[in-house]
Amino acid sequence: MPGDIIVNRSDVIHRRSGHDLDYGSISLPTDELDNAVEAIIGCEFVEKSDRRIVHPHPQLMARLLKLHRAIGQLAHDTPDILQMPEVLRALENELIHVMVRCLADGVGVEPTTGDCRHDAILAQFEEFLEANPDRPLYLTEICAAIGVAERTLRASCEEHLGMGPIRFLTLRRMHLAHGSLLRADPLKSTVTRIVTDHGFWELGRFSVAYRALFGESPSETLRRPADRIAIHLNRPSSLVVTEPGYA
Repeated sequence: MPGDIIVNRSDVIHRRSGHDLDYGSISLPTDELDNAVEAIIGCEFVEKSDRRIVHPHPQLMARLLKLHRAIGQLAHDTPDILQMPEVLRALENELIHVMVRCLADGVGVEPTTGDCRHDAILAQFEEFLEANPDRPLYLTEICAAIGVAERTLRASCEEHLGMGPIRFLTLRRMHLAHGSLLRADPLKSTVTRIVTDHGFWELGRFSVAYRALFGESPSETLRRPADRIAIHLNRPSSLVVTEPGYA
């Protein structure tokens, strides 16, 4: 929700939000955060609690946002001032103090057992995708590999990704096909061969969905130089077309 703080004390965290999300971040070594919490409020509440989302008091949160925005503007307009040790120290101390107050006085949202299990399942799901970056994957083999029932994996994906695993994997295969089309030699390869190699057999419907996702036809991708390949195979963007077979 607007005005919430997400506390991430791990290497990987999954959160789903709307497309218009605005957020800022503050990074602090764990031991420094613990020391600051103990010094300011006199206890180790962050260490003892597994709170991941905190609803701060509105006035404190407004103060934190205003300070965060002002420091960001300072870094943009007059970055040299941040090279002054005492200025940097003063800004860091004020920012940390307000942040800790927000965490201490806020109301925490405790994760449920189901939330923790879904987090673990999605981490396994992504690990399997990372281990197989260059080949199409299908739901049955993934469920067997990570030892999770399809229903459970579907619930985890819908919670964290905003879509079911079949749709997600279809999007992933489309991105794989897109990358192959970009890299292929148009004199030696064909759209049909590349697309079918990635598991798509209804070429007309594929072309409609492909254009909606990438803004051009598969043949146009094949013909142009691969001068701006920016593909995130394991985190594909949403497909706006919801045709049967691709949703």
